[in-house]
Order: sequence, then C-alpha cells, then structure tokens
Amino acid sequence: MARVCQITGRKTTVGNQITRKGKAKREGGVGKKTTGISKRRFKINLHWRRFWVPELDRFVRLRVSTKGVRIMERNGVYQTLLRAGLVKPPKPKRLRKPRVQAPPAPPVAAAGV
Repeated sequence: MARVCQITGRKTTVGNQITRKGKAKREGGVGKKTTGISKRRFKINLHWRRFWVPELDRFVRLRVSTKGVRIMERNGVYQTLLRAGLVKPPKPKRLRKPRVQAPPAPPVAAAGV
C-alpha cells in the first residue's frame, strides 16, 4: 500500500541531502562550501487510527498523517470524511404526497316520492 494520507492526500516527496563543510562566516570562518548533493525522500508521518463516527454509529479505520488527525479534530470526523469522499452523504427522505380522498357522493333522491 502506498504511503498516502487518506484525508489530505499527502505522500512521500523527493528532495536533496546537501553536505557542507567549513565554518560559517558569522562564526569567523571563510564560509560554508557544498561538498555533495544526493537525493533523499521525505516520508510523511502516517498512522493507522480508529475514529468513532456517531452519525454512522461505528468506528472507521483510516491511515492518516498527523496533519489529517488535526483536521479531523478541528472540523469533525464525519464532515472530514464527507469532504474526502470516504463516506457518501445520506439520501434525503422522500416526502410522500398525501393521498387525496374522493369527495363523498351526493345522496341519491328516492324515485316516486
């Protein structure tokens, strides 16, 4: 499984590891010199967490970054899950049309009276 946060979509990024030698000028040296640049990966801080969702009346297990956890605490678990597309919104209840009863038939007049 890829290292991707299910809430924020953050994933591993690539950068450079820069190696330097020397003493900084502000410390009385002649300045720092770059001696090497190599590729490196910045991995995100992912955790498997269980969140209780009262609207669904169950736990939801997610792989989230620490930033994703903070977002869920701030905005609410259910709202964050809706925004991330991990839960479908509830269907609105259909209102039924009230049945219209036919008006009562007029009384029939007796013949020959």
